[in-house]
Amino acid sequence: MKLVSNSRGAWPQSMTFGQHFHRYGIVGRSRAITQVIRRIELVAAARSTVLITGETGTGKELVARAVHNGSAQQPMPFVKVNCAAIPETLLESELFGHVKGAFTDATATKRGKFALANLGSIFLDEIGTMSVGLQAKLLRVLQEREIEPLGAERAEHVDVRVIAATNRDLRRLVGDGRFQDDLFYRLNVIPIVVPPLRERLDDIPMLVEYFVDKHATQNGKRIDALEEGVVASLREHHWPGNVRELENTIERAVVLTTGAVITREAVSVEGALRVPTAVPSLKLRENVEWAECATIRRALEISTAKQQAARLMGISPRALSYYLAKYPFIDPGRTHRDNVIAAPDRADVRGIDKVSPEAEPVEDEIAAIEHDRLTV
Repeated sequence: MKLVSNSRGAWPQSMTFGQHFHRYGIVGRSRAITQVIRRIELVAAARSTVLITGETGTGKELVARAVHNGSAQQPMPFVKVNCAAIPETLLESELFGHVKGAFTDATATKRGKFALANLGSIFLDEIGTMSVGLQAKLLRVLQEREIEPLGAERAEHVDVRVIAATNRDLRRLVGDGRFQDDLFYRLNVIPIVVPPLRERLDDIPMLVEYFVDKHATQNGKRIDALEEGVVASLREHHWPGNVRELENTIERAVVLTTGAVITREAVSVEGALRVPTAVPSLKLRENVEWAECATIRRALEISTAKQQAARLMGISPRALSYYLAKYPFIDPGRTHRDNVIAAPDRADVRGIDKVSPEAEPVEDEIAAIEHDRLTV
């Protein structure tokens, strides 16, 4: 199914979802997600331990499965363990197994997840919730490649690739004494950072089409298009729940739509199109960068040229080029009609074309802006 633009549609046919932008179940072609896919392809062939970090709902499990599916171990087991969902008293037995009689309820010998994943991959989700005591035992597994089931008299060798994931700041947990530094360094051999949806807004049209097609098929419905303005409004939302929240929003819209066109009303039932009234986090620098991105996108969307957008923001075109290089996921060619002027590849303002004599030197201007944003 293709969603094609018409008088009521949402995007041109050339923007429809294609095979080249759906790899390993990961949908998108933005620079941010392309970098993730490239990292997956590089590390999949190795056997190194991988640590995936990112906010809730960004797709960390998809990345873990992609690493496994792209490896030589793809035919072997991929075993997932949600460390946060299993009580601490049971997690050790769940991971390493136990022998009959090891504890009161151990009426039979049970193989642990590491043994079940032998010759394949084990995915330790929410690794940041693991207790310090169990972290020490996991560290031994990573060092010795051996597990010791509860109550067993001897260790068992395992050949398992460990892929861990967390939405927590492990470096901060290490500093607070809640995560072992040795384990962190053992896990952080190949780091993969999954970007939040607000840093890959250009992927929203393809994600929307993918989820519409998926949930229309599952619900036996025919959806031909989205009402004009729906996708643009979705791009304005901050998406604190990331891709998972977007999928839930589209699934709800598909279910509640009675015709072949999804309307704004169907999409905004739970307020998905409301612009957030609060800043995204309590981290000052993140909030400042979020505000800069939102301001630049808004100025580009209502302007016909980059010079006009810069004028609306009270900065020079060269300063705007600096910020477009600083935030490369903002694509000026897709937000306004001035496609001739593009952001530089690097944040090197000296390489940008000359600005009019009445404009301030860009270096001084940027320095003043950066000084103002950091002294608040």
